[in-house]
Amino acid sequence: MIDYLIVGSGIAGCCFSEFCLQNNKTFLVCDDNSQPSSKIAGGLYNPVVLKRFSEVWKAKEQLELAVPFYASLEEKLKLKVDYKIPVYRKFTSVEEQNEWFTAADKPNLSSFLSTKLLSNIFPSVKSSYGYGEVLQTGYLDVKALVTNYAKYLENLQLFISDRFDYNKIVFNTNHVVYNGIKYTHIIFAEGFGLHSNPFFNDLPLDGTKGELLIIKSPDLKIDVTIKSSIFILPVGNDMYKVGATYDWSDKTNVPTENGKKELVEKLKEVINCDFDIVEHFAGVRPTVKDRRPLVGTHYQYKNLHILNGLGTRGVMLAPFLAKQLFEHIETGKNLEKEIDIIRFYKKRNLL
Repeated sequence: MIDYLIVGSGIAGCCFSEFCLQNNKTFLVCDDNSQPSSKIAGGLYNPVVLKRFSEVWKAKEQLELAVPFYASLEEKLKLKVDYKIPVYRKFTSVEEQNEWFTAADKPNLSSFLSTKLLSNIFPSVKSSYGYGEVLQTGYLDVKALVTNYAKYLENLQLFISDRFDYNKIVFNTNHVVYNGIKYTHIIFAEGFGLHSNPFFNDLPLDGTKGELLIIKSPDLKIDVTIKSSIFILPVGNDMYKVGATYDWSDKTNVPTENGKKELVEKLKEVINCDFDIVEHFAGVRPTVKDRRPLVGTHYQYKNLHILNGLGTRGVMLAPFLAKQLFEHIETGKNLEKEIDIIRFYKKRNLL
């Protein structure tokens, strides 16, 4: 009997796998590489909602877990993936400056928002009103992490490169059988692929398509992430990641000319130097209408569980949610009510 079958090897599946390893649980991971959202993710993490200058839900708890968690993965994989890069929020008005300083005085935000106004730092960035610095921020190279973690699992013979077939699940009293192997639990961490899952596709997972660019600009010369209507993130060798668009109607992973045009226009509003587009890519983020993840156990099949809906903040959320689900299954510890899928089952009188 194997403890877990984990379907999906994006950032969510990777984190849950690691908690299994840390706790000496047996598991296999199954993935067919059909959902690229983790591999094309922006990778930024910051504890503040920069549109409204408000704290991200459970930001302190998420960061306290995520930072050492990713450090341990770097050590295990002998790979640098977590880069501590400041985020500078570009102000568009005096009113925004005032709103920033008001927010920075709040106890829950004071450790995340610098009270020093920064100005005229980068000649290639248009910034009449300066910047505010967000603290405790960084960039996770999600593609490098999930790709190398999958190779690590392959070397341990814990990875199956195959499309999961829901019809092959055989339910027993205390376990399930899949492809002739007994498992105590199945964890579905499929991202937008959830829509094909007959056990959980009734949950309100929406998909928000995001497009990003990699540009080369030797004259830009910034060593921080600039956040305005877009973000500009330095990734080395005069290359920058620029994103992102939000499209709620197109559910494909295909880059579009409209997406590129939108990013280029916004980029030109922020910088005043030349650049070349090196790469253009797209993916569908697994988002939820109430802006909270989907975590928990199926109302009928108690061996089936979901770890999904990480949206645009997957880097901070993934270790936090994976740990919550792992402890919920292993010890019966209650999930945070905001993320528990019970919230939807109760509305439909299924519990």
